[in-house]
Amino acid sequence: MANKKILIVEDDPDIRKSMSVRLKASNYDIFVASDVITGVIMARKHEPDLIILDLGLPGGDGFDVIERLRIVPTLGLIPIIIVSGRTGLPNQERALEAGVQVFLQKPVENAQLLAVIRKILGGPVELQKPAYLSKPARKFVI
Repeated sequence: MANKKILIVEDDPDIRKSMSVRLKASNYDIFVASDVITGVIMARKHEPDLIILDLGLPGGDGFDVIERLRIVPTLGLIPIIIVSGRTGLPNQERALEAGVQVFLQKPVENAQLLAVIRKILGGPVELQKPAYLSKPARKFVI
């Protein structure tokens, strides 16, 4: 069985690298992009099983990526997790209206991100830190 493919669209190289290393260690195939155009190109090229998307990107924002993907039938149903430093209910509501599965506020812990990914893609949900359960919810799930 092939590994699940995840596209990370994140302009911060440190965050992009950290996510990539952690997800590769969890046996996901990882593709990365640092801007809107490259994100759309990589999604078309690799047709990932999941996209992790930042909102603040060069060449537009994460909502531009979502809009461009939603017009392509093969890409329009790819689950999207937003991981963003943009705060506020308007961004979260807009993301959910656009069909995003989860909105996580930066900084996000690796265990939390992995749990969400496993929930969306299937597989065991493993929480590495019990304290995660007692933290206030930082995500919306449709």
